[in-house]
Amino acid sequence: MRELFLVDQQAYVRWTDLPGEGDGPVRVFVHGLGCTSASDFAHIAAHPALGGGRALLVDLLGYGLSDRPADFDYRMESQAEVVAAVLDHLGLTGVDLVGHSMGGAVAIHLTAARPELVARLVVAEPNLYGGGGAFSSPVVAQDEEVFVAEGFTRMVADTDRADYAARLRLADPRALHRSAVALVEGGTPAPGDLLAGLGVPRTYLVGELSLPDADAEKAAAFGLPVIEIPGAGHNLTLDNPDGFATALARALGD
Repeated sequence: MRELFLVDQQAYVRWTDLPGEGDGPVRVFVHGLGCTSASDFAHIAAHPALGGGRALLVDLLGYGLSDRPADFDYRMESQAEVVAAVLDHLGLTGVDLVGHSMGGAVAIHLTAARPELVARLVVAEPNLYGGGGAFSSPVVAQDEEVFVAEGFTRMVADTDRADYAARLRLADPRALHRSAVALVEGGTPAPGDLLAGLGVPRTYLVGELSLPDADAEKAAAFGLPVIEIPGAGHNLTLDNPDGFATALARALGD
C-alpha cells in the first residue's frame, strides 16, 4: 500500500502498486460506489489473460483505505483530480485507465481533463448521465445526516451480497451519500457527453445480465466497441472474473 498526502484536501489517498514485467503502459483501476479497488481488481490485474504488467489499484477518497475528509465534495470531477495527482506524483503518463460504474465516470472526467495521462480508456457500466440507479437513488432519498446516523448501517445489513457488504463496510457514510447525490445530479458536462468527444481509444464493457443497457447503446452510437461479459451483472469483476479479464485484454489489445 502506498500513499500521497493531498494538501488541498488535507487527506491521504492510498493505492496498491502491483509490480510487473515489460515496458507496456501502467494499468490504473478505479472502483465503483461503495467498493475498493483491491477487492474489485487485484485478481483482474494479476489474471494470465493480461500478461502481467504494473498495475495501480486506487482507493478513491472516502473509500477503502484512503482518508475520509469531511469537507470534500466527493464529486466525480474532484475524485478525478485526486487520481490525476497520484499519476503526477508517480510521474506517469499514457496509462491504461479502467473504471467501473462510478469509477468509470471518474475515469472519463480524468481523461477529458488530462488527456496526456491516458493512452487507452476502458469503462465498465459507467454512470454516463444523471438520474441514479438501483443503488444510488435510495441513498439520495435520505437526508445526508439521517443516512450517516442510521441509513448506512441499515443499508449494510440489508445488502443481499456478502461480498458487497464487506466492501461497503469500508466506505465512509458521508462520502457515499455525497457521491450518490453527485451521480444522481449528473455533471456539466455529463460524462457521457465527454466520452463521446474523447480522442483516446475507448471501450465499453457490459454484463450480459445487465442487458438491455441504454448506456451501452449510447456508447455504441458514439463509436465505442461494446464488449459483453457472459453471465455477469453489474458486479462484473466478481460475477465473471475470467470473462472480464479476457474482455479487458481484448480492449487493451493484449
